[in-house]
Amino acid sequence: MKLYHNPASPYVRKVRVLAFETGLSDGIELANVTLSPTGPDAGVCSDNPVGKIPTLARDDGGALYDSRVICEYLDSLHDGTRIFPEGGEARWTAVRRQALADGILDAAVVTRYETFLRPEALRWSDWVDGQMAKVRRSLDALEQDSLGDGVDIGTISVACALGYLDFRYPDEGWRNGRPKLGAWFEKFSQRPSMQATRPD
Repeated sequence: MKLYHNPASPYVRKVRVLAFETGLSDGIELANVTLSPTGPDAGVCSDNPVGKIPTLARDDGGALYDSRVICEYLDSLHDGTRIFPEGGEARWTAVRRQALADGILDAAVVTRYETFLRPEALRWSDWVDGQMAKVRRSLDALEQDSLGDGVDIGTISVACALGYLDFRYPDEGWRNGRPKLGAWFEKFSQRPSMQATRPD
């Protein structure tokens, strides 16, 4: 299998963390690409018409995208404990947390594009403020959550979202006023899967 990836992508990191946690990472070739909303990569587009990463090119010639689909597919390939709980409240909690973490990333990534790629004269500050408000509300909700010591798609997604905020928004100070979330992330980020996938 080949994973189109860039180490800076938090969505790619989620896939890679899951692959490490399930023992599948050695079977995945990493194809490093650089792309932006205005500069697609031809190789990615050949397997994913949306042109986004992560995209997983399977050995049978098919491709899967986005991170949620790839993660669930990879979780079906191993014999260990499932990263996606199979049913009941545990599943709904895990996929809800994944959705919340992906919402943080969606807002943070488009804000990064707005403030880093768009010419300054064309930037929309009210829109940026609205996106970052989503991030902060979501972080406040996670502070009230009991994330615990488990490893599932929810906790992996949350950890990758928090890691992205550290990477791209160090001045945001997301730990301020959120001591439980900060302590949880400090512990979770020591996992070998998180250490191996830290962006440069």
